[in-house]
Amino acid sequence: MTQLSTTFEWLGLARERYRRIETEPLPDSVIALLEAAAAATPDALALSFIEGGEQFSYARLLDTVRRLANGLTGAGVGRGSHVGVMLPNVAEMPVTWLALAAIGAVMVPVNTRYTPHELHYVLSDSGAAHLVIHGDFVPLLDEMAAPRPALAATIVVGARTPPGMACWQDLVDRSRPEFHPAVPPGLDDLLNIQYTSGTTGWPKGCLLTQRYWLTCAKAYAASDGIRYRRIMSSNPFFYMTPQWLMLMAFFQGAALHVAPYLSLTRFCGWLRQYEIEFCWFPMDAMTQVPPRPDDASLHLVRGNLAIHRSELHAELERRFRFPARAAFGMTEIGVGLIMPIEAAEMVGSGSCGIAGPFREVRIAAPDGRTLPAGASGELLIRGPGMLIGYHNKPEATAAAFHGDWFRTGDLATQDADGFVTIQGRIKEMIRRAGENISATEVEAALLAIPGIAEAAALPVPDALRGEEVKAYIVLGDGRSVADLPPEQIIAQCSRRLAPFKVPRLIEYCTEPLPRSTSGKVRKPDLVAGKDDLRAGSWDRVAGGWV
Repeated sequence: MTQLSTTFEWLGLARERYRRIETEPLPDSVIALLEAAAAATPDALALSFIEGGEQFSYARLLDTVRRLANGLTGAGVGRGSHVGVMLPNVAEMPVTWLALAAIGAVMVPVNTRYTPHELHYVLSDSGAAHLVIHGDFVPLLDEMAAPRPALAATIVVGARTPPGMACWQDLVDRSRPEFHPAVPPGLDDLLNIQYTSGTTGWPKGCLLTQRYWLTCAKAYAASDGIRYRRIMSSNPFFYMTPQWLMLMAFFQGAALHVAPYLSLTRFCGWLRQYEIEFCWFPMDAMTQVPPRPDDASLHLVRGNLAIHRSELHAELERRFRFPARAAFGMTEIGVGLIMPIEAAEMVGSGSCGIAGPFREVRIAAPDGRTLPAGASGELLIRGPGMLIGYHNKPEATAAAFHGDWFRTGDLATQDADGFVTIQGRIKEMIRRAGENISATEVEAALLAIPGIAEAAALPVPDALRGEEVKAYIVLGDGRSVADLPPEQIIAQCSRRLAPFKVPRLIEYCTEPLPRSTSGKVRKPDLVAGKDDLRAGSWDRVAGGWV
């Protein structure tokens, strides 16, 4: 990427702004943040649910949260109680989280696509003693294998309440509006056991405190020095992003508009209808949506990008006419890297930015030694308000750190000005004849080929070179192998990749690639049960099918 000079005024100003944020005190707790926002602008819109149309002013939201906190306390939820919450993007989901935060209890978000087997694991592993669940998912409880997790109370949302269970709305309606816990929650109280999806093995529960959520939310709320009035979230609330987006809105006295799900056909319509000024923008997916005459009529002041395809960045800005800026975070760390809003020069660089507020970053060798600028190594991040460990997994916790530096598992470089570029997951690096090849880079080259809808790159053992690169692809738009033969794929990859990175083997898949509940390709499933990973593939060296 292009080296910048630190004489660029905007870079110095951004760093100064990031550091100033760190000197400001955080609220005492999540509920203290909501109370301050409600006191400042009680009638302002706090939450708006796009599908159901339900809206909460700050005053109404605080009143509902306090009533629910009383109701949950009466149902046996106390300070430190672990409470599973399996709800879609309905109002009851964030209200429940805020009520648990007020009590000093711990939410265990449950993915609404979990099977009975996965639900059983999360409830058991987390030690959940209570469960808040949507009525649509109650049948899953009867389908769980024995022994079923022991739940002191099951609280049902949005349906007729089965015998022996409590009604969520009754807990609100029958409770008083004042709530005063015996011990007020504090910054270092545990608030979430947030399960990461992973691509292998069972998910791990990240232990996240109230400080974690407030640190992450404040970093994003203040990093640009701009007041965002309308924010949108289209991710499920059982992931981390909607939770900190809501707190970001609280910091700014803004409104969070909650979409029921991510819909590529409706996404820009929602942005226009609600005049959204800040959101996470699904760059790669949206560039596949056919252009519309009103694409440039958005009100976005900033759209955040995750790790992205750098060659599409400028095209995205030209088409939709908003500053698209990268950022990098993880469930474990919350905020990590943020590209300054002023960084127009970095469009197309592929960088995810510089260390955000409250964060330090460095690039390290496997033994933890810091590598020089430009060298490729593991991205390490440290700072206050990160996970305090993995629930019941001390070995995994120990392995995740070099001292107090969290090991992200991402291969990255950092230039002399501090800009970090993610190259791919270390565990997904392919080692061919002594060269490290990023599976992510190969997949980006494949996905840039018109007609390829999905792609995954994996290593295949090779006696001569150690590993060879194999591409699994799914064609789109009703295309067949005759429409996009392997020779054409190889030719187009060769225009974007060094020769040693070009896939040797190509396998066409007739079904969508297997994915985890968070949408990541489950690469182990592609090779499970196959003794010969070359079988059924086209081999460019042999010039034919194996």
